[in-house]
Amino acid sequence: MQITEIYRSIQGESSFAGMPCTFVRLTACNLRCTWCDSEYTFTGGKKMSAEEVEREVLSLSPSGLVEFTGGEPMLQERELLPLMERLIAQGYTLLLETSGERPLERVPAAVHKIVDVKCPGSGEGGTFHLANLQTLTSRDEVKFVLSGRQDYEFARDFTREHDLETNTGGVIFSPVFAKVPSTERDTSNCELDPRVLTEWILQDKLNVRLGLQMHKFIWPPATKGV
Repeated sequence: MQITEIYRSIQGESSFAGMPCTFVRLTACNLRCTWCDSEYTFTGGKKMSAEEVEREVLSLSPSGLVEFTGGEPMLQERELLPLMERLIAQGYTLLLETSGERPLERVPAAVHKIVDVKCPGSGEGGTFHLANLQTLTSRDEVKFVLSGRQDYEFARDFTREHDLETNTGGVIFSPVFAKVPSTERDTSNCELDPRVLTEWILQDKLNVRLGLQMHKFIWPPATKGV
């Protein structure tokens, strides 16, 4: 496996936000979102066997949450999925952060999938593999990262068309965070004002979660490995 970093922090997003979590960040991504905040994962990293990754996870925490993220973790599914099975058997709760561009039907059922459907403003709209909707259950969440009104309307309409509010474990609307943020730990770094986004959500009577990246308000926003 090609690994960018493994570290212990708190979960900054999703319904698990605020919980201690071990992150395994895999290297490489086949998408190039305009707002991507993890371009450092596209190349580099270090080669580790699945067994070495497992030992590192165990050394950081013997239980609790583990998130596989990237990059795009599903590019390495051959090694990733058996590793997930082993960690589940040891009692870990697993999260998978993915774009949903890769098929997800082979992901172990116990894994909580957090699927990021790309909006038009990302430059990668239309890449979501629609068949993945059939794999989503009440343990999974769908996330939309929004840069403005066009993205919001896409996310709103997609959510309604596919009845995501009832067919999944939750829907997250998250404002784009600046690729080159200031050192300020506040919403001035959000390209879409969270207050404005909140007003749109309330106006349209959506039952979705406003998602703010908690770790970017705890540590300086550009900090890596937190």
